[in-house]
Amino acid sequence: MTDADTERPDVVSLAPSTTATLDAMGAADSLLGATTHCDAGVPAVGGWLNPDYDRLAELDPELVCTCDALQREVRDELGSRGYRVHHVEPATLADVLDTFVAVGEAVGHSDAGEALRADAEARLDAVAERVADEPRPVVYCEEWSDPPMAAGNWVPDAVAAAGGRYPFVAPGERSREIDAERIVDARPDYAILHICGRGERVDPSVVAERDWAGDPEVHVVDDSLLNQPSPRLVDGIEALSEILH
Repeated sequence: MTDADTERPDVVSLAPSTTATLDAMGAADSLLGATTHCDAGVPAVGGWLNPDYDRLAELDPELVCTCDALQREVRDELGSRGYRVHHVEPATLADVLDTFVAVGEAVGHSDAGEALRADAEARLDAVAERVADEPRPVVYCEEWSDPPMAAGNWVPDAVAAAGGRYPFVAPGERSREIDAERIVDARPDYAILHICGRGERVDPSVVAERDWAGDPEVHVVDDSLLNQPSPRLVDGIEALSEILH
């Protein structure tokens, strides 16, 4: 059976990462609605963790997509209301690439999902080749600043893929609050600020104001480049490799 013969359901995406993935695989025309956090040009159905169920009912999708453990309650509520739900919980970079295929299969675009993963793998291989013989600087990635939280999940993998070392959180573990002593001991060469929900609207002086040893080179990147488990993450790894090397 080809993709042309496969059912392609009408979809509401309650996860910005899924919305971005659908767009990247050329399947955005399947979207009936998305959250207010998505840039999709379709009706909004509330927030990521507080969807508007009345609006969702009006749209009457055949499939609702959710992502991350934080959306488990939303997933379960959708199921109790009779919706068919496609839910993913990527924790590592490899998981993120796998979701491209899983989302493609769920929306009847299996070939596009496979192609999206293959393209991502090729781009990551190209980065790996470029940084193979470069020194590996210590990189601290901050997902939240009050209190400071070191990014986890796929970010440690992303730093490694970009040619850096990340001694703050193990790959696949959740982001966590971090104290100054841990950062002092690691002596990061770079501090990357990708504050959740802030885009690039972050003041880099927030790092200089702290009592850290050393003087890390501070960069602000759009939070979607590292926080979002979508093809944007591959863009982020490429951007991070440019910063480090």
